[in-house]
Amino acid sequence: MQAENKLTSTHWGTYHVDTADDKITAMTPVAWDKNPSPIGQSMPEAVTGNTRIRRPAVRLGYLQHGPDSREGRGKEPFVEVSWEKALDLLAGELHSVKQRHGNQAIFGGSYGWGSAGRFHHVQSQLHRFLKGFGGYTASTNTYSSAAGERILPHIIGPLSPLHKQHTHFSVLAEHCEVFVAIGGLPLRNSQVNVGGASDHMLKYWLEKMQARGVKFINVSPVKNDLSAVSNAQWLPVKPGTDTALLLALCQTLISEDLHDTAFIASHTVGFEPLRQYLNGETDGVEKNAAWAAPLTGLSARQITELARTMAAQRTMVNISWSLQRSRQGEQAYWATVALTALLGQIGTPGGGLAFGYACTNLAGADRRSFSGPRLPAGENNVKSIIPVARLSDMLLNPGGEYQFDGRQCRYADIRLVYWAGGNAFHHHQDLNRLAEAWRRPETVVVHEQYWTAQAKFSDIVLPATTVLERNDIGSGSHDGFMVAMRQHIAPFAGARDDYAIFSDLAARLGFADKFTEGRNPEQWLKHIYDESRPRAEKDGIDLPPFDEFWQQGKLEFDRPVTPQVFLADFRADPQQYPLSTPSGRIELFSETIAAFGYSECPGYPYWDPREYEFQQQQSEQWPLHMLSSQPATRLHSQYDHGSISRRTKIHGREPLWMHPDDAAARDITEGSVVKVFNQRGAILAGARISDQIRPGVIQIATGAWYDPQDPATPGSLDKHGNPNVLTEDRGSSRLGQGCSAQSCKVEIERWQQPLPEITAFSPPEFVTLSE
Repeated sequence: MQAENKLTSTHWGTYHVDTADDKITAMTPVAWDKNPSPIGQSMPEAVTGNTRIRRPAVRLGYLQHGPDSREGRGKEPFVEVSWEKALDLLAGELHSVKQRHGNQAIFGGSYGWGSAGRFHHVQSQLHRFLKGFGGYTASTNTYSSAAGERILPHIIGPLSPLHKQHTHFSVLAEHCEVFVAIGGLPLRNSQVNVGGASDHMLKYWLEKMQARGVKFINVSPVKNDLSAVSNAQWLPVKPGTDTALLLALCQTLISEDLHDTAFIASHTVGFEPLRQYLNGETDGVEKNAAWAAPLTGLSARQITELARTMAAQRTMVNISWSLQRSRQGEQAYWATVALTALLGQIGTPGGGLAFGYACTNLAGADRRSFSGPRLPAGENNVKSIIPVARLSDMLLNPGGEYQFDGRQCRYADIRLVYWAGGNAFHHHQDLNRLAEAWRRPETVVVHEQYWTAQAKFSDIVLPATTVLERNDIGSGSHDGFMVAMRQHIAPFAGARDDYAIFSDLAARLGFADKFTEGRNPEQWLKHIYDESRPRAEKDGIDLPPFDEFWQQGKLEFDRPVTPQVFLADFRADPQQYPLSTPSGRIELFSETIAAFGYSECPGYPYWDPREYEFQQQQSEQWPLHMLSSQPATRLHSQYDHGSISRRTKIHGREPLWMHPDDAAARDITEGSVVKVFNQRGAILAGARISDQIRPGVIQIATGAWYDPQDPATPGSLDKHGNPNVLTEDRGSSRLGQGCSAQSCKVEIERWQQPLPEITAFSPPEFVTLSE
């Protein structure tokens, strides 16, 4: 039996770690994991590979000329320097910006996927440091689900708490009769979970449900989005038209008297304005199945039959996060809430709605919701904040005004970007525009483990440790486990953990005692563990003393005594258990949103004909709709340089899926390297031909490291296949201001020239300065 003190926790799984001569020799998934992710197999080689950052490095122009050299970002070589020199330089810049422009001129960029560990959670470390320094301009919401995160509080409640309340799969396996998956249930997405993913259970439960006879309906342009269910019905809807489909389903329920009038009366507000809109009394257009058919690519009969099927049986309707990552993405979520409210099954075992089964390994897990220890970050004295997907807008338009969720806002004038955790050159849209925006601040500093594009486009690069090179505690909400993450190897080359970096910086800036509170990392681990015990008790978990946990290596929490049903209390008694909406009920019409005055987002679920017309005009020049999915072989862009990700590449490029008809029309064959392009740029990818994707649609995973052929040339060809070179950097709407990556039109042609060399995983050029 493998010892539990050899464990480590990652966002994609828990592994036994074997070492020899201070190197990782193997990472073996734990025995209790039902469907382990292969991503962990990329780690042993990558941790000590050529892509690892060895020492602090400063861009040559910045070292010589400071902020006046900002145009050199991404173009110039680096100089490796001592930690003392790098931290002195950075401390001086932080102090200078604060003195000249105030703390609001510092942007603290980070994303929560930097580490599964609860203490070395790099986002928390960065925010704690910057708050101790006096504050910073922050971001709100996520690239993953910002539009949903903004619309749902107005109509049913905040997404994050709702996500944790989803009906457990054990209940679905017993009671569900029809499962409608809008956007599919892709196994690739369920590999990961914030804080850890110790037991991958989606495939297990889908097989249980299938064996019991649950009817699965996959509403997606891609059949593979529900690959775990072999007999699922596939409705290949056109991308971006789900709202039209959902509205037509609502109209069918009402016109055929299939809606639950009692539930609507007792648990919702605003039915009459919605009914008037659906029946065409508002704008003269009836939103029936015949109206939706040419928009969606489905037949009117298919739409009508789907509505009748859902009304006749116990039905769970799940909408993927991917659908709201588009123009007007808020409306698909609102229309899903409206549809399920009309069905009247919300709060029933096996029926109702869900926002993102399979989007992580969290929703539906039959586990307790305890998230584990937390590093306190403190209060931010700066109130400046931006929607996370508006990064380039902020950097390009300092002082510019914009509208966001009913408020008139103004962008801060950012002079210093401090990024630790995450990779903007992966998850942001229109990377050529980002490269331009990235050169506007005076200073850009990153903590990184590997030479990603973001590191190569920065001024000061500080090498950070990986999860295998430090002690930590792994614990994810709904994961059911807490893992003692022991250090397995020494830090690589000159790498330091983020806490050590920030502690040294805080000492230089005069607030070390405030940041460290006199604790080293091991003392912090015990402290945050002990601080979490009262929260654990509220969730019915009795944590042992820290030393016992650390010696034991892992804890598995007892499963809930009573399986969870989404909004069951609200269904039983909406007076005693009201929602957090203004009315306390589901809002089919929202007075709050209507008062914002946004033409693209009135007070009810809405199909925007002007946006549809714009998309149709785009298609005249760019006839293929590009979907950028989450990858199966890495987490976002993490470990794209690892063996698991690289072995799926085609001639070193990211695979792209397309229909045989689209390939034949362009003389593209299986394995061809193709150029994908639009008005924003061009990328190279490798063709995979499949009839499991709708004609006129292509799909490519995000996360291929950005690799411009000539970084000094604006709009340069990306050699490697990063789809965010092509996606539009435009907010979902004024309400959500989320990412709209899925509303992207492109053209493809076969690449006929010699293939350029892939340099994404090569370190930058280094030079040595004479003393």
